[in-house]
Amino acid sequence: MSSETSDPTGTAAPHGPLRVGLIGYGLAGSVFHAPLIAATDGLRLDTVSTSDPERQAQARAEHPQVRTVDTPQAVLDRAADLDLIVLASPNKTHVPLATAALEAGLPVVVDKPLAATAAEAEKLAALADDRGLLLSVFQNRRWDNDFRTVRKLIEEGTLGDIQRFESRFERWRPQPKGGWRESGDPAELGGLLYDLGSHLVDQALTLFGPVVSVYAESYIRRPGAEADDDTFLALTHANGVRSHLWVSATTAMLGPRFRVLGSRAGYVKHGLDPQEAALREGLRPGTEGVEWGVEPESCRGRLGAGSSPQTGGGEPVPTLPGDYPAYYAAIERALREGGRPPVTASEAAAALRVLEAAKLSATEGRTVRIEARA
Repeated sequence: MSSETSDPTGTAAPHGPLRVGLIGYGLAGSVFHAPLIAATDGLRLDTVSTSDPERQAQARAEHPQVRTVDTPQAVLDRAADLDLIVLASPNKTHVPLATAALEAGLPVVVDKPLAATAAEAEKLAALADDRGLLLSVFQNRRWDNDFRTVRKLIEEGTLGDIQRFESRFERWRPQPKGGWRESGDPAELGGLLYDLGSHLVDQALTLFGPVVSVYAESYIRRPGAEADDDTFLALTHANGVRSHLWVSATTAMLGPRFRVLGSRAGYVKHGLDPQEAALREGLRPGTEGVEWGVEPESCRGRLGAGSSPQTGGGEPVPTLPGDYPAYYAAIERALREGGRPPVTASEAAAALRVLEAAKLSATEGRTVRIEARA
């Protein structure tokens, strides 16, 4: 680590920006990680690794101070001059690259999923603990505007005792795009279950805690597709809440993003958090004149009992602003002050246990139990 980080446990000294090496500059690296790192006080994007010359040029154009290199190893070779490694590389590289970075003495942020299995995630967590280094997983959807609003309503007791939680990431993409995300090679960890499903499972666990059983249905619907593109999960939490989760690229008519049913009231919300669209358009947190993460009043969800929001039932609920910048702000604090990162490797392992159970359930056509952890 650089001279700005004096504590061998990975807690940075409180002066100077922390220098970040970013591995990968595809969608995750260029749209999410790089802009959010650059917008975080106390962090500086130092080095970007991509083998694609066009993406290297894009990185330099979007972040003029950054240096670009061809390989992940070239970033790791700069370990003495860096304070954090961020992995936005293909899923199959997460475990080997995170291992190499931790062994080089660098804290690591990994895009989801952390690994293919909970066992691999737990092994990485043990390595990070042994080295006294931060290891976190980028679960930005915890800071979606709609999820923040759902969490607030639940914590305030507005809905009463939650009985069923419905959550969807549905799209209409009848033609596969190809690439590793849609590959049928198991080593690539492609498909929607491990992609968008990672977010939905993490959100359900964040709200309702451990899962004791999983039932799943998973299909490859589109001609020419190789990996799951239409998957449903039914989770039973230890506290009795039932979570029903959908991820699909083949939904011709989209359902609500959330429907949460409680003993007092229900909440229904359509549409998507606006932050991804803003980042794709080149907007950045802190841009003058931009109210970051704020959606139009017309997009508000509705709260009520015994009526349908489609016919004007219920009352509109102001949606909290989305706040993706909070993730890297919390990473910066954790590096300087110590303490837990905003998303832990242990939490990622818990989500992977659910995803593994879902894959087994869909394959064998049965409900899969998850044993309680000590």
